Amino acid sequence: MRMLLKVQMDTQASNEAIRQGNLQKIVAGALESLRPEAAYFTVEDGCRTGYIFFDLEDPSRMPSISEPFFLQLGARVHYSPVMNQEDLRKGLAAMMSGS
Repeated sequence: MRMLLKVQMDTQASNEAIRQGNLQKIVAGALESLRPEAAYFTVEDGCRTGYIFFDLEDPSRMPSISEPFFLQLGARVHYSPVMNQEDLRKGLAAMMSGS
């Protein structure tokens, strides 16, 4: 299932990760593991924030995906199922046909 992983990093913890040269390694490791469709980074609510779109094939992977962000960056992590345009078109067509 296509998912949006939102990662809001604690400012103090991510500052320390930057000072130690680890932030890039943590993010790169996550992206290598997830092989995302897209990944974007910004600031939200005053926190460094990443939006990562990826395919979650097995929900049992959620702990291994989340824990590096929790443990190393004090992050708040949120998962949301998402659709692309084709998924939406298919879902609306099924709804209209009564399937």
